[in-house]
Amino acid sequence: MNDLKIVIRGQLSCQVAHWTAAVSRLQNMEAMASAGAWNNLEQYLGVSIRQHLIEVVNHLKRQANLLYAALDAASSLSDLEAVQRQLLLFRKQYLRAETTLDFYSDAINTRTNPTITGLLKACDILAYRSMANILDQLGKKIPVVLTYLDKGLGASILKAGLRLWDLISQSPVAAIKIARHNLQRPTAIIHEAGHQVAHITSWDKELGSVLKEELKKISTDLAEVWVIWASEIAADAFAFVNTGFASVAALRTVLAGETDLVLRHIPGDPHPISYIRILLCMEMCRQSYGNGPWDELAIAWTHQYPINKAITDTESLIKTSLPLLQNIADIILHKPMQVFRSRALSSLIDPSRVSPKALEELEQTRGIALYTSMHWIWTEALRLLALTGLRTEIMPEQATELCKQQEIWMMRLGGAIQAA
Repeated sequence: MNDLKIVIRGQLSCQVAHWTAAVSRLQNMEAMASAGAWNNLEQYLGVSIRQHLIEVVNHLKRQANLLYAALDAASSLSDLEAVQRQLLLFRKQYLRAETTLDFYSDAINTRTNPTITGLLKACDILAYRSMANILDQLGKKIPVVLTYLDKGLGASILKAGLRLWDLISQSPVAAIKIARHNLQRPTAIIHEAGHQVAHITSWDKELGSVLKEELKKISTDLAEVWVIWASEIAADAFAFVNTGFASVAALRTVLAGETDLVLRHIPGDPHPISYIRILLCMEMCRQSYGNGPWDELAIAWTHQYPINKAITDTESLIKTSLPLLQNIADIILHKPMQVFRSRALSSLIDPSRVSPKALEELEQTRGIALYTSMHWIWTEALRLLALTGLRTEIMPEQATELCKQQEIWMMRLGGAIQAA
C-alpha cells in the first residue's frame, strides 16, 4: 500500500509540476503578443487588456498553489484520488484560461504593420464614437473597443462585460472582428457596436417585446419569430442611423450569396432571413430619405432572389412578413423606448444627418479639408464613413479611388498619417 501511494504521489507530482510550469509561461505577455503589437495599441487599451490577462493568470497561480498544498497534505490513497480530481479540474481551468489569452493575443497580433495598425485604430475610434452617440445621452459608460482583423464574410463581437472562457473573468473591452475584405468599408463594426449598445441598455429585449405585442395581433407564430430576430434588427438599425445607406449596401454585399442561403430560415437563429433583412433595411431608407438608390437595390434584390424558390414554410413566412415591414421599420426607428428614456432611436441619433443630401452638403461645405483636416476627420468620422460607402455604391466605377481616399483619411484618424 505504501509503495502504491509513493508511486501515485510521484506521478501526480510530475503532472502538477507540468501544469504549474505551463501557468508560469503564461505570465510572459510579450510571448503572447510581440512588443511591437502591444505598442501599436492605444495606451489605455493596452493597459486594460494587459491588466485583465495578468489577473487571469494570477487566478490560475492561486489555484496551482492550492493544488500543491492538497498534494503535500495528502496522506492516504483517497486523499491522492481527491488530488487527482482537483488536478483534472485545474487542467480544464488552464485550458479555458489559455483560450482567453489566445483570443486576445491573436487579436493584438493582427496589428502587424503601420497600415493595418492605422486602419484598425481608426476602426476602434469609429466604433467607440458610434456608441458614444447614444450612450452619452443615456449617461451610460462607453466600453473600450479593440477591433481586429480576420478572415471570412461577416463581422462579430465579443461584448465587453461578457463572461470569458475561463468562466471567471469578464471581457474588459468590446472586441470586434472586422473581415479583411471590409477593412476599408467597415460599416459592419458599427453593426457590432450596436450589439454592445443593446447589451448595455437591454434595447433588444424591449424591441422584441414591442414587436411581439404588435405582431401577435396577426399571428402568434409570426410574432415569436420576429422576437428572436430583434437583436440583429436592432444592430442593423444602429448601423443605419449612424452611417445611412452605406451600412445597407455593405450588408447586401455580405448577404448576397446563393439563393438557398438568402431564402433560408433556421428556426431559433437570431439572424433574420436575409431576403427580409435587406428589404427591412430598404424600408428604413425610404422612411428616412424618400426615394433613392436603395430602390434600385430592392428591385435587383427581389429579382435575383424570387421567393418561390424558398421552401414552403419559409415562403409563407416571407409573404406574411413583407406587408408588415413598413410598420416594423417605423417601430424600430420612431417608437419611444423605455430603455432610451422614452425617446425613439431616431431621436437619439438622427438618420437625416447621414442622408445622401446631408452628406453631399457636408462635402460641398468642407471641401478638401473634410479629408485632410484632423479637426474635420475627427468630428465627422462617422459621416465620412457614410459618405464613402454611399459613393462607392452609386459610383462603382470610382470604387478604387474612393477606397484609396477612405484608406488615407482612416490612416489619418488612426494616427498613421499626419493630418493638416
